[in-house]
Amino acid sequence: MEDTMKLVEKEYLSENEVVFGPGDTVAISYTIREGNKTRTQTFQGTVIQKKGAGLGASFTVRKSSGNNIYVERIFPSHSPLITGIKVVQRGKVRRAKLYYLRERTGKATRIKEKK
Repeated sequence: MEDTMKLVEKEYLSENEVVFGPGDTVAISYTIREGNKTRTQTFQGTVIQKKGAGLGASFTVRKSSGNNIYVERIFPSHSPLITGIKVVQRGKVRRAKLYYLRERTGKATRIKEKK
């Protein structure tokens, strides 16, 4: 049973897997459909968590929209709407889930760069 599930999932997995983790700043390009038009939009922010495995894997990104307003978005890792993921900066963190960033604003949300 498990082997057949892996065979079915294999064709839906994205080929260009980018390695990133919590604390990394990423820029995700994804396709937006508005009516009969499509366009590509970029969402750049800090990865708060990575969750799941296989087709059900997802990650949460948090970005600042200015004036201490923050937006979080959950992206499915193998979504066909994601056209590209680029790692802008590697972050040095000691936790897998960075939920503590939700209570912080401004400079307190900065994460040190991994060297």
